[in-house]
Amino acid sequence: MFSKIVFSTLFFFSACGFAQNTQTANTVLMKGQPVHTYSRLPEVNKPAPRFILTDVNMNDQSLDAYKGRYIILNIFPSVDTGVCSASVHHFNEEAANLPNTVVLCISKDLPFAQKRFCGAEGIDRVVILSDFRSDFGWNYGVEMIDSPMKGLLSRAVVVIDPSGKIIYEEQVPDISQEPNYEAAIRAVKQ
Repeated sequence: MFSKIVFSTLFFFSACGFAQNTQTANTVLMKGQPVHTYSRLPEVNKPAPRFILTDVNMNDQSLDAYKGRYIILNIFPSVDTGVCSASVHHFNEEAANLPNTVVLCISKDLPFAQKRFCGAEGIDRVVILSDFRSDFGWNYGVEMIDSPMKGLLSRAVVVIDPSGKIIYEEQVPDISQEPNYEAAIRAVKQ
């Protein structure tokens, strides 16, 4: 009897947690077609969720390593698409002009592919990180949960201030479009 009560209680709380997570799903578009992400981006004025991602040399990199600087998270599906590549190039150019700022370009691409891309494209002012073995996409609400892009990250930008608080976020409405670079840069310069 006791085990049935424990099991029922655990099942109830699990179901509540699942229902709570599914209620926060977000819809973005991919060339006009709906795609759902796990959740919504973290809110402005809240602490940025911590993470550990993998750099192009297969080393762990944490959010804490960049504390004390402005951090721009350029989040996208894959460096092997035109729009994603354009966003990395744009932020790579902008990064040189932003004092006390680091741009982290984050996708599910394997670090080997990211390293190849950076070398071939001359990307040297941003930090490229992979979410291939972490829960970043879930913690930031950007992992796509359906469509042919299921498992990849949607296109978004999050700006974090030196204290670790989110000061700007943009979930790009259609992942086939580039983010609002100027708004992200303005958030750092304010």
